[in-house]
Amino acid sequence: MTGAGKEERPWGYFEVLLDEACCKVKRVVVKPGQRLSLQYHRHRSEHWYVVSGAGLALIGDEEKIVREGLSLDVPLMSRHRLENDGEAPLVLVEIQCGEVLDEDDIVRLQDDYGRGN
Repeated sequence: MTGAGKEERPWGYFEVLLDEACCKVKRVVVKPGQRLSLQYHRHRSEHWYVVSGAGLALIGDEEKIVREGLSLDVPLMSRHRLENDGEAPLVLVEIQCGEVLDEDDIVRLQDDYGRGN
């Protein structure tokens, strides 16, 4: 199955590039000064590859600087957050693998935009 299109979020947007039973691939764009929820997933792991821009990633208790060309693994059940503290959009490719690959598998621990579960 091919992608499902662009979905706007308060922090930027994502586009589903590939959506199959075994994996989902997204292009994620985080606007300057914005960040995603502090969250975890019960049913999937993720792999991030930074295409352009720079920012910060929190995975578990470890904070990492992210920039073009770096990749990170987000294990199942690991709390994580991605933040763009730069002046240009932070663009990454996210590969999801697991039993449930939809937005219902987000457990938000903290959210700047007042979104809960």
